[in-house]
Amino acid sequence: MAKETKDYSKYFDFSDAKVISEDERGKKIRIRGREIQILSEPNHRIEKQRGKEDIQVLYENAIPEELQHIGVGKHYIVYTFGCQMNEHDSETIKGMLEQMGYRATEDRKEADIILLNTCAIRENAEDKVFGELGHLKGLKTEKPDLLLGVCGCMSQEEGVVNRILQKHGFVDMIFGTHNIHRLPRLIQEALFSKEMVVEVWSKEGDIIENLPKKREGMRAWVNIMYGCDKFCTYCIVPFTRGKERSRRPEDVIAEVRELARQGFKEITLLGQNVNAYGKDFTDMNYTLGDLMDDIHKIDIPRIRFTTSHPRDFDDRLIEVLAKGGNLVEHIHLPVQSGSSEILKRMSRKYSREHYLELVRKIKIAIPDVVLTTDIIVGFPGETEEQFEDTLSLVREVGYDFAYTFVYSPREGTPAAAMEDNVPMEVKKERLQRLNALINEQSRIGNEAMRGKIVEVLVEGESKNNANVLSGRTRSNKLVHFEGSKDLIGTFVQIEITDPMTWYIKGNIVSEPIKECI
Repeated sequence: MAKETKDYSKYFDFSDAKVISEDERGKKIRIRGREIQILSEPNHRIEKQRGKEDIQVLYENAIPEELQHIGVGKHYIVYTFGCQMNEHDSETIKGMLEQMGYRATEDRKEADIILLNTCAIRENAEDKVFGELGHLKGLKTEKPDLLLGVCGCMSQEEGVVNRILQKHGFVDMIFGTHNIHRLPRLIQEALFSKEMVVEVWSKEGDIIENLPKKREGMRAWVNIMYGCDKFCTYCIVPFTRGKERSRRPEDVIAEVRELARQGFKEITLLGQNVNAYGKDFTDMNYTLGDLMDDIHKIDIPRIRFTTSHPRDFDDRLIEVLAKGGNLVEHIHLPVQSGSSEILKRMSRKYSREHYLELVRKIKIAIPDVVLTTDIIVGFPGETEEQFEDTLSLVREVGYDFAYTFVYSPREGTPAAAMEDNVPMEVKKERLQRLNALINEQSRIGNEAMRGKIVEVLVEGESKNNANVLSGRTRSNKLVHFEGSKDLIGTFVQIEITDPMTWYIKGNIVSEPIKECI
């Protein structure tokens, strides 16, 4: 059973709330002395629906002229929790704030607006956000004009929003994943009304192009699609991100071309289920393989994508990736479990055999491919034999790295209603055994690189030693080496001298092969 601490039912008691007014714009309520303007709120039933409505593509200016100076002389902080999609959303949020005149700061006491862009996929991510809100309460008391906002996937959950309304009334704004482009108007509403503003769309909106983005470094993320229609039983994403909808290829290609002109060295194409790209198009037959083939011709040194689903990984995509060039030989291919029975209970819609056959085809087409994955241990009903199936699959595939997790139920998912009958001590013991195997394989994969010369994109100084630089290979392996700081942002050739488990060490054998941006 799910933990009692995650039962949000107590937060649905609004007996002490008073409705002040209600019109076509929403309703205004008062809870414990705080007035709240609810423009729209999450509805789990509506989030489950997958309608036939056409998704429009809008090319509008997100920042109205009258709001382009509202933040002049003010500062912002955006804290990001979760996946690359959240990171990319934060780039958009920062871009809009800067077009409104706000400037970034790392000093909380200097900030005029602090936004928490949240993740709902695991319980500890939620715990971190509520812990952060607790820390920010004192700052809000000291600086009442500070705007505090919660956005992202957690905001799409009914229980979370109601918990904030009941227990964290000092928050000023709550908005979701579908209406990020509405941020300037929500800031305006919160500033001038002095009320908490809640606007969370339960149904995904249109695709908004031309939103500003604040990108940093030499790597860029490019969203190519939104949402997920897979409905794995443990996953909240199809509810928080909505149905699958793909950006038009011409818009994606134009954005990538512009990033190439700006000098970015690496592009990662993003989607919750990235290789379902194009399956919602009704006017053309154009898939992720076709998009990768077109982007392959653009002069950017490295192209990646994440995260893929084995069910949608087709032969066309394999054929294109085998062309190499700027299409890197690293593929992240989440398996979640090595047991067909558990995969069925997870509603992953493929079997162990199907996954292994896909891996076989990929390895034939791309002999030097590096595979990484996601794995959940302790899913409801997982037996020791089924866990051993996972270990044997890991050995057979030979992953170089894996993100591994102990299963935790998410409110609103089908798995949350299943009997969570694997004891926590068993889950942790299995996780340790799995991680030991992954570490062993990672070390073996790294050891195979000893003496080889590899291309490394230099990202910056090592976190632990300012005299050491770090960067990544095409296969996304972390490399540490000594070198001048002016190499940051360039490609260098590194001879691998000392493979470790989590990273590899090496020495420079050539001058930079690309200019720094």
